[in-house]
Amino acid sequence: MGKGGVNNMANFIDSVRNILDLLGYPSTIIVFGGVVTGFIGWASGILPAILRLGNGFAKRKIVIFAKNDNSQSLIDLLLDSGLFLDKNIIRVCKEEDFGKAEEATLFLVNWPDWKEKVIDINNRKKDGEAMIVYAPKSGGFIPEDIMTKLDNGRNVTVTNFRGRLLNDVVTALITTGYTKK
Repeated sequence: MGKGGVNNMANFIDSVRNILDLLGYPSTIIVFGGVVTGFIGWASGILPAILRLGNGFAKRKIVIFAKNDNSQSLIDLLLDSGLFLDKNIIRVCKEEDFGKAEEATLFLVNWPDWKEKVIDINNRKKDGEAMIVYAPKSGGFIPEDIMTKLDNGRNVTVTNFRGRLLNDVVTALITTGYTKK
């Protein structure tokens, strides 16, 4: 290969580099745009849910309406998950203690213990607060008229399984906002 052939090859390589360099700019812009769009989507969609959940775990009070061993069992369910702090759980075992529920933003009611008062408890919660009624099959079914009244309220959930109960508590913390008092 002569001197002219080497120059032609060098010119060809330079031309290919120039073409690839020109193609690199639009692809860099596309990648950069995708990263920016992804970050904005994450910040506006996922970040608020994470912040709500973090505030829910750290600051929100959960009141448990249950009597005797049921009360301790539900508290243990929450604490054993490692997600909740003991200081954020309030226990209500008798009707005279309903006033304790005023600072709570999530009500957890054990149906078998509070069948007669579940509607009164629901009326005590504010509209933006959540209530979860734990109704294990062994405690009997919730009558249709009470289910209808519970269904008419916002942020009320009924669950029959302990595993589902924990999931519903976490979901309620995300879907109902934390407001400083």
